[in-house]
Amino acid sequence: MTVSDDFLVGLHHVQLSIPPGAEPLCREFWGEVLGMTEVVKPPVLAARGGCWFRGGGLEVHLGVEQDFAPARRAHPGILVNGLRALGERLAAHGHPVQWDGELPGYDRFHAFDKLGNRLEFLEPKQG
Repeated sequence: MTVSDDFLVGLHHVQLSIPPGAEPLCREFWGEVLGMTEVVKPPVLAARGGCWFRGGGLEVHLGVEQDFAPARRAHPGILVNGLRALGERLAAHGHPVQWDGELPGYDRFHAFDKLGNRLEFLEPKQG
C-alpha cells in the first residue's frame, strides 16, 4: 500500500483561470455548449468573481486572474462518451478540434474554450 492509496480518493475539481468579466463566455461554453450545470458559489468565494460548473462527475472552477494568460499547454483531460459527436458539437459552435491518436488505448482531441484555455477530451478505444 502506498501513501496515495491510503490518502487520495479522487479529484474534486479542476480550476482554470479566466480574465475579469469573462463569466458570460464561460456560461456559454461550459453551460450551453458542454451542457454542464452552473454551481452556486459560496458567498465569500462568489465575491471574487468566476463561476463553477458540474456535470458527468466533473467539476470545473473558473477563477478570475487579473493578469490572465490562457493555459496553452497545461490542460484537464476529460473522459467522455461519444467523443466524435462531442467533437462535431464543439466544431459547430466555433471550437475546432485537433484529433490526436498518440495516446495508446484512447481516441482523443484537443480544443480550446472561448478564452483560449487548452482542453483534452478522450474516450477509451472500443475493442
